[in-house]
Amino acid sequence: MSLLSIYWNVSPIMFKLGGIEVRWYGVLFALAFVVSYILMKKVFTKEKVPPYYLDKLAIYIFIGVLVGARLGHCLFYEFSYYSHHLIEMILPIKQTPQGWHFIGYQGLASHGAAIGIFIAVYLYCRKTKISFMWLLDRLMIAVCFAGASIRLGNLMNSEIYGQATSLAWGFVFVRDGQTIACHPTQLYEALSYIILGTCLYFMLMKKDKLPRQGFVFGLFLVCLFGARFFIEFLKNPQEIWEQTLPLDMGQWLSIPFIIAGIILMIVSKKKDIGKKLAINILTPKKENRK
Repeated sequence: MSLLSIYWNVSPIMFKLGGIEVRWYGVLFALAFVVSYILMKKVFTKEKVPPYYLDKLAIYIFIGVLVGARLGHCLFYEFSYYSHHLIEMILPIKQTPQGWHFIGYQGLASHGAAIGIFIAVYLYCRKTKISFMWLLDRLMIAVCFAGASIRLGNLMNSEIYGQATSLAWGFVFVRDGQTIACHPTQLYEALSYIILGTCLYFMLMKKDKLPRQGFVFGLFLVCLFGARFFIEFLKNPQEIWEQTLPLDMGQWLSIPFIIAGIILMIVSKKKDIGKKLAINILTPKKENRK
């Protein structure tokens, strides 16, 4: 064991309130939505979009992330189990010899969350008539910082870490039974998301000349999933069956997003993708306020 390593033995439980355990991951997951809301409020204020639309968007995104992340984990990583336990896939419960128990959603996949957000935003834009690509471009700022918050939650859970390393910043995840330092890939991902989110923020909020619609979303896909692809080389496989694959599941799932991002960036250079926002769209009708 190296004396330069960081010995990480933090409890995943933040505090207990009666018989209820409040966990760091849950708090950071909730914080991701709070930070996203604050950032999007700044964007909507700058673009003079009424707050009515943001409140409605928050509901769509919450449902999209939760459902997408859960189904993504069940379908991409543990399909053999959940295909025979459909109730556990949908509800946060688990069947044991003693009966059914509430366990929370222990298993969320970021690629599933990405698909969930995409579908939720599409349905939201169909309902509100707001430009799909305009919204995706701006929403990606919030997604970056939300993703960083969730990866910090993984760190507090001592999960999804990397392979052994001799680097000075290697973490020994004591609670998970590790005795050697490993790459803190949760921090690698969180840092890359924060850097990307900051760049996108200045690109959209601080420049007078904005990129064409779709370019920022394409750049987000290439950079975020590109970073995810390369960081996966340092990770331990999440499931045993991944050890037989030339690339792990996270990398295979990242490739389509990267390709889609490249296509979006090329196409957006030639023309705006999607309709521009109209003034009358940004003024909610009285009947829509109900």
